[in-house]
Amino acid sequence: MHAADVMTPNVITVSPDSEVSEIASLLLEHGISAVPVVDKDDRVLGIVSEGDLIRRIESDEADKAQGSWWLRLFSTGDKDADYVRTHGRLAGEIMTPSPVTVEEDEPLYRIAALLEKRGIKRVPVVRDGRLVGIVSRANLLRGFSVASPGDAPLADDRAIREAILKEVDAHTGVIVDRLNVIVSDGHVQLWGLVESKEQRWAVQVAAENTQGVKAVENNLGFMPKGMGAA
Repeated sequence: MHAADVMTPNVITVSPDSEVSEIASLLLEHGISAVPVVDKDDRVLGIVSEGDLIRRIESDEADKAQGSWWLRLFSTGDKDADYVRTHGRLAGEIMTPSPVTVEEDEPLYRIAALLEKRGIKRVPVVRDGRLVGIVSRANLLRGFSVASPGDAPLADDRAIREAILKEVDAHTGVIVDRLNVIVSDGHVQLWGLVESKEQRWAVQVAAENTQGVKAVENNLGFMPKGMGAA
């Protein structure tokens, strides 16, 4: 299997001028732990994670306490750069710049090795340099759980996955960026979060009605109460 077979599409993104408060609200609203920072052409400039925001918040208290073991732990050794990242108020100031990316056809085992080597939890997926998805550790585990060693991805599986996501996006109230659909030899696994049992059934019905689907395993969970509320 490849990145395109397991990635989360329709990625929530921010611009370099997005404010820290806006980013924090997006992470809470969508139940995610990081957002790519992109330019007007959807080219990835950086990533802002929960860790970046925590360091930003911690810096306010550290100023009062004249230093912090937490900030020293993540120090780059460049005093000016550290100051910007811990005191900046915009995405472009606190983001991890120039993150590693992968193409849609990158094999899962290579992505797993990349995450391990770089000590990161997720990697943006690009097509012609533009963001089309993101692969997290959870996406990888779900992909590995349905793929057998030596299996080649079927073109039909990818088409099935895209058809399910398109159907859900067009005809239900489910937010597809909260879903992850894994398809192997026509067998579908549904993962992610929905807001109600009706949405849970709607995604399952969309999958069951998609041509080529042989079976559907519904692992969808429910959003914590209050998450996603305006």
